Amino acid sequence: MLADEHDLVIFDLDGVIYLIDKPIDGASAAVEKLRAAGTPVAYATNNASRRAADVAALLTGMGVPAAPDEVLTSAGAAAAVLAQRLPSGSPVLVVGAEALRAEVRDAGLQVVDGADDKPAAVVQGYGPDVGWRVLAEAALSIRAGATWVATNTDRTLPSPRGPLPGNGSLVAVIRTALDREPDLIVGKPEPALFTTAASLSKSEKPLAVGDRLDTDIQGAVGAGMPSLLVLTGVSGPADLLAAPPEQRPTYVAADLSGLFRPAAESALPAEGDDVDGWHLDRHDGSAILTGSGDPVAALRLLCGATWNGVRVQAASPEAEALFETWGWKAA
Repeated sequence: MLADEHDLVIFDLDGVIYLIDKPIDGASAAVEKLRAAGTPVAYATNNASRRAADVAALLTGMGVPAAPDEVLTSAGAAAAVLAQRLPSGSPVLVVGAEALRAEVRDAGLQVVDGADDKPAAVVQGYGPDVGWRVLAEAALSIRAGATWVATNTDRTLPSPRGPLPGNGSLVAVIRTALDREPDLIVGKPEPALFTTAASLSKSEKPLAVGDRLDTDIQGAVGAGMPSLLVLTGVSGPADLLAAPPEQRPTYVAADLSGLFRPAAESALPAEGDDVDGWHLDRHDGSAILTGSGDPVAALRLLCGATWNGVRVQAASPEAEALFETWGWKAA
């Protein structure tokens, strides 16, 4: 099994374990199976609206037992970075949820409310109640010289109703107002959450599991870790087929059940041109997909072609239906 080849599995949360506050089918069973096999797990999330203990309690309430020391959040990481860079008691303007404010306080820094308090830094993380007033205070503070730290820049959050605006969308408000980028982005795709999780577990063969190519997978690539993309969250087949090298996972699976199948059944790209009923006929810089079977098997075949610049066409009704379902057209 894929999981047997690793001594730690690092899970993203939104889109992998749950959607907002509802568990994804099979997630609890997957974690329980890993624990039963003695495989350590960790959770690394860009969502800065909850503290590690709150995340652990949320997971446990969903039937996914978790301890606070298994959870790494971008809120905690951002507060730790600020504590390293600023003198104790320095004023910091927090744009985000109460969880981020609490992390900043616990790091020995003073939380302030506006530009008139002359903050040394502005730290910005996702919060469902972030509005214009605090964004305006942040813009004024940064323009006056405050260091601008973003916990993450995820443009969207997955939800049962579809993607919702994430912290990256709120960061874009200040970016537009000031015509500049944050001084530091702490969360994924930066590799720190992954490398810290591996270090804490003394892992030599970690596996990162995520649903987003531009954060989870890119972060794992940057950390030098193999990664598994699950298709239960943000990134879909069309995104994977168009992924640049820095966002290409080692494996892909429909869901977390891929952890418990042979690694070769999820490996990217697939070996050969025949996989699980699908056939790819290559010639003169193009390829034709025929057959039928597991959609993920077809996706693995196609990654091997499209990542090498090969134009692929569908030549069976099943292949045509698959392309339409994915919303993908060959370049």
